[in-house]
Amino acid sequence: MAALIVVVVVVVFVLIVASRSIRVIPQARAGVVERLGRYSRTLEPGLTIVTPFIDRVKPLVDLREQVVNFAPQSVITEDNVVVGIETVLYFTITDPRSASYEIANPLQAIEQLTVTTLRNVIGGLSLEATLTARENVNTELRVVLDEATGKWGIRINRVEIKSVDPPPDIRTAMEKQMRAERDRRAAILTAEGEKQAQILTAEGAKQAAVLTAEGERQAAILRAEGEAKAIDTVFTAIHEGKPDRALLSYEYLQMLPQLAEGDANKVFVVPSEFAEAFGGIGEALARRLDAGGPARDAPPQPAAPEA
Repeated sequence: MAALIVVVVVVVFVLIVASRSIRVIPQARAGVVERLGRYSRTLEPGLTIVTPFIDRVKPLVDLREQVVNFAPQSVITEDNVVVGIETVLYFTITDPRSASYEIANPLQAIEQLTVTTLRNVIGGLSLEATLTARENVNTELRVVLDEATGKWGIRINRVEIKSVDPPPDIRTAMEKQMRAERDRRAAILTAEGEKQAQILTAEGAKQAAVLTAEGERQAAILRAEGEAKAIDTVFTAIHEGKPDRALLSYEYLQMLPQLAEGDANKVFVVPSEFAEAFGGIGEALARRLDAGGPARDAPPQPAAPEA
């Protein structure tokens, strides 16, 4: 019976020693080993053996990228506006030893460092710059935090401003300003559109007037050329026919009725050339009578009255 008890005790002791000696470190984790209270080594992922009752493995350190969302912090801008800024931090532990021994509470330290750095950065910017230059603020925060946490074995990957909440009265004023700016832009765009429409209309009217004038000029030129050619043709035909004075006088008398036509012609003026025309006709008739023949186209003489 005593031997059985001894065997059981030995087996239990062996199991306890084995459980404290054999450790399995998961992937993306790291274990810090202390030997008699002092740092000994860092355990990598996989199966490892430690000295029981002498080595102590501290809680495993997560080597994956971690995300921390910090509560909104009140920050005063350069133009004395209090805004609430909520930030999101992405970091990775690169040195488990430094993260375990260089800082007692890494998350609290990072949060306080983020708040103080954020106040320093936002304190030099106006409210408008804070709202529009988030990328610059994020970059500046990341550089400052990464430099400060480097000795803690922590690398700051990204810092993002999640939200910026101005006071209610400031938000109301900003909405009014944005509405007025939109109205101003709409008025400017409307005026620009009307201006362009008037310019295009004026350009179209100008081009139409130019084309109309050009067409009238071309038509006048063609008409003048046609009349000149007609006059030249008539003039050439008249000179080739060698008309005498009697023919010209007769043609002149035929044109007189056409000159008197028209509703506006109330008074018919006989020109001084009218007597010359009749004189020329009379002379032509006299020459034909002297020649011994009847005058061509002479009107019949009325018969003499009987006694």
